Amino acid sequence: MLTRFQVRRMQIVVTGIGFRCALGDLDRTWQGLMNDRSAIELCQPFADLPPLPLALIDKQPQQILDLTRTVVAAAIADAGLSLPLPDCGVAIGSSRSCQSAWERLAATPDSQRDLTGWLDTLPQSPAIATARSIGSRSALLAPMAACVTGIWSIAQAVNLIRSGACGRAIAGAVEAPITPLTIAGFTQMGALATTGCYPFDLRREGLVLGEAGAVFMLETADLARSRGAKIYGEILGFGLTNDAYHPCAMDETGTAAHGAILQCLDRSELVPTDIDYIHAHGTSTLINDRRESKLIQQLFPAGVAVSSTKGATGHTLGASGTVGMAMCLQAIATQILPPCVGLKQPEFDLDLVKIPRDIKVNNLLCLGFGFGGQNAAIALRKWDDSD
Repeated sequence: MLTRFQVRRMQIVVTGIGFRCALGDLDRTWQGLMNDRSAIELCQPFADLPPLPLALIDKQPQQILDLTRTVVAAAIADAGLSLPLPDCGVAIGSSRSCQSAWERLAATPDSQRDLTGWLDTLPQSPAIATARSIGSRSALLAPMAACVTGIWSIAQAVNLIRSGACGRAIAGAVEAPITPLTIAGFTQMGALATTGCYPFDLRREGLVLGEAGAVFMLETADLARSRGAKIYGEILGFGLTNDAYHPCAMDETGTAAHGAILQCLDRSELVPTDIDYIHAHGTSTLINDRRESKLIQQLFPAGVAVSSTKGATGHTLGASGTVGMAMCLQAIATQILPPCVGLKQPEFDLDLVKIPRDIKVNNLLCLGFGFGGQNAAIALRKWDDSD
């Protein structure tokens, strides 16, 4: 059995990325951010609902299993691996999963309802479909934890590898949340924007729903080295807590959220002054941005750079943490910080990145906070070949 020290020192690295959002694949998304471009547009995908600002990948809402296949195939190709991968763990989650299929089924008259294939629309279907497509016979997990689902998935994959259950795992989250029920639910909560997404801005009015998938091939550093793999960065640690406060509202005191960040720093063997950049959750809602800003001000020095990319991609719910993680890895690769697209008039006293910023970046933090009080933080580090 591994000791606690050995588990903490086992280095887990990212060797492949599969990514798609409304701005495009990872390269196109990064270029869009560098050019201050947003994919958010006024759309009316459902005739019986009014137009709303949305971040759609295509003209019509995505089917989640199609999106899952796309990003999983891209991550495996990027990692330079060949199928099958029987010893590869799978940890792919979604907060909405196949909800759109269930909504269509519910709206179909009983006499016309076809239940053939309904087992392929269960919440764990993206993870199961991934295991089938890559030939995995290893551990399979399908986390579902609101807007921190993606970070939860990465954390669980890291735990699988560190426990010895597998040497590598494909992990992340995929979200196709633009459905009538999702729109109606967030509208009822008063959480949706009517004009656009402006994280940390005085004008912010709510979130904008977006589609995305972001999955990563994770491996031990030893395994990655042994096959000469490209390494994007190292996952240092993570923190996961919940508020235990309300079914959908956040605890504005931030007590549990504060604990998630401290957990992450401790497990990563970092202190707040070690962090060069924070990819904030930054949903553009009144409460989240206020609470998150307060947390950052309390825990980190005034000079730490902060941005949220949801003004460009929309809020991709369960996938938002892995979208943020992909942006952090791009920041490591380019040594450029992505801007907070949509930010014009900051409300908070933070070092918010308004335009792409050249900076030496080694340690990064990605934050996630979900309705109902889910809190998550994950720390990444630039890979040093001498390690």
